[in-house]
Amino acid sequence: MPAPDLLTAADTKIPDTASLLAAAVASIGGAERPGQVEMAHAVENAIETGEHVAAQAGTGTGKSLAYLVPAIRHAVEKQTTVVVSTATIALQRQLVDRDLPRLAESLGPLLGTELKFAILKGRRNYLCLHRVQTGVPEEDEGPSLFDPQQLSSLGRQVKRLNEWAEETGTGDRDELVPGVSEQAWRQVAVTAKECLGAQRCPHGTECFAELARAEAGEAHIVVTNHALLAIDALEEFQVLPEHDVVIVDEAHELVDRVTSVATGDLSAAAVEMTARRCGRLIEESTADRLKESAEGLGILLEDLPAGRMDVLHSALGNTLAVVRDAAHACITALGPERKDSDPGDMAARKAARSSLEELHETAVRILEAFQPEMAQRFDVVWLERPFVQDGRPKRPPALHVAPIGVGGLLRTTLFERRTAILTSATLTLGGSFEPLARQWGLPPLNEKGAERDALTAAEGLARTATEKGAEKGEESEVAWSGLDVGSPFDHPKAGILYVARHLPQPGRDGLADAYLTEITELIEAAGGRTLGLFSSMRAARQAADELKDHLSHPLLCQGDDSTSLLVKQFAEDERTCLFGTLSLWQGVDVPGPSLQLVIMDRIPFPRPDDPVSSARSRAVAARGGNGFMAVAATHAALLLAQGAGRLLRSMDDRGVVAVLDPRLATARYGGFLKNSLPPFWATTDPDVVRGALRRLDTAAS
Repeated sequence: MPAPDLLTAADTKIPDTASLLAAAVASIGGAERPGQVEMAHAVENAIETGEHVAAQAGTGTGKSLAYLVPAIRHAVEKQTTVVVSTATIALQRQLVDRDLPRLAESLGPLLGTELKFAILKGRRNYLCLHRVQTGVPEEDEGPSLFDPQQLSSLGRQVKRLNEWAEETGTGDRDELVPGVSEQAWRQVAVTAKECLGAQRCPHGTECFAELARAEAGEAHIVVTNHALLAIDALEEFQVLPEHDVVIVDEAHELVDRVTSVATGDLSAAAVEMTARRCGRLIEESTADRLKESAEGLGILLEDLPAGRMDVLHSALGNTLAVVRDAAHACITALGPERKDSDPGDMAARKAARSSLEELHETAVRILEAFQPEMAQRFDVVWLERPFVQDGRPKRPPALHVAPIGVGGLLRTTLFERRTAILTSATLTLGGSFEPLARQWGLPPLNEKGAERDALTAAEGLARTATEKGAEKGEESEVAWSGLDVGSPFDHPKAGILYVARHLPQPGRDGLADAYLTEITELIEAAGGRTLGLFSSMRAARQAADELKDHLSHPLLCQGDDSTSLLVKQFAEDERTCLFGTLSLWQGVDVPGPSLQLVIMDRIPFPRPDDPVSSARSRAVAARGGNGFMAVAATHAALLLAQGAGRLLRSMDDRGVVAVLDPRLATARYGGFLKNSLPPFWATTDPDVVRGALRRLDTAAS
């Protein structure tokens, strides 16, 4: 049964979606857009029929209202909850702080009830009052790896967190501005498995995470993130409120976020920390076995080469088996939970058990990853070497294990259980929804006379450990449709796609002089106003260092300050340029004359040695598919489209997207990539582009 305050008055007739959307748009002083109306009807139809829909809606369409209005109508009418999942904090805040309050005000009288909405994140994102009061377990601190200056900084951050705990009303980490380091946050937060539970915790009635869950349980609309959506699918316990509809905004990021959540990590430091957690709770000799296994693992990982592992080294296999068995012995020694324990002892035992179980499960998963034949594997394993800074490693070597595909997981835990609406400004790649849909685990739209796509088969096979017990090939019918509602922008008139066909192909030794010259000439023609998107931080820094003294306009580079402050400075000073890498390719929203030129140094293919991408490509090839097109080209197309999407952010924007990589014009796969971009007017003539940029600069001045 739903909560009583979700119920609507029996005699209230809820207006149809079209009327509600019109009222919502009118309340903010806007005008309905054809694409917005079309998308709202598609979302309504998906909710009514249970057929999933992937809806591409360009910037300026008003897609948040297009999915929120029918979702709200359904939640109120059926007395249920709809979950909206996003990839970024910025969109979460937009929904919770702007869109939903406006809709609550404008639609409340028409709905006959107060619209309730809430934001819900993983427990790890909320401050734990019990941890604040009792402090981090001594065993977690261990031998210091920090110099005195770092320890002092950590102490200041923890002191600030304790002061914030006295005044915050939500305990939500994202509301702490400026933020703190992960190391500091760990001192005041716990995972779901470490939590004592509201019934046993002395602070259970005032727990921020529990209050957020309670609020979400009474809401019509719950806003969350892709990570929590994945956790809800992966864990045996329920995280999100009961819901029959989920809306996945920024759906182009869904696979990466789910993969990240489903990735396990194992390092000597983690094993040693777990051993310390157990130290005072079990016999010393049992905990020492685990500590000794950490020492052996640490020595071995220092000697092994970094990168993807296709064969399990015998010594590593033996060492992992020792870690696994030692962790299991510690779990047994801990025994069952003691309900009569005091909260401090209970917290220590929960923390130890959580670490031990995670350690044991990861060791087992890594060992099992190598058992099937190469083409039948579920997971990929790799060793990450420490990143060295100032002559010291920032972190120890670590083993990682990740699912080769998450399509099977998404199909069985999302698409077969509830109705999904997936939306983004970028869902069609190469002119088709298929590349992303098959990564999500959705079947091909056109089954007639076509063999099942090789990547779909690979994704279906490459399930996470939670699915290994399912019978192979057993699938429920999943129906879906794709809809592109277009964009309000007139791309051919508002923007130019320039491909520098005359440049040499990009090399591996940094940016060639010809590239630096091209960048300089484009920026000078544009009068600054440039967002430089580079495929690596190394390339961005090289370009910034070599051009800073030669340009007649200010130049900022990611890493000089926090990214948010750099973007703010870039937006406020029209002639400033900003160079950066991955996080700038997506999410940067700078309308107006501050951004009239987007430069991309090369096609953003994944690194050839990227373990997950290379394993996915190999899995596709093993089933007769084109691994390069299905994985590397799809990855590049998505980022190119996202990068190009930074240019036009308002109806008055004009400018140029310049891709310096000539392969976009010359390679066989170039057509697929160009078909993934907005339909700008295209040219390879540098003189034409520089002339256009000069005219834009004059008009903006």
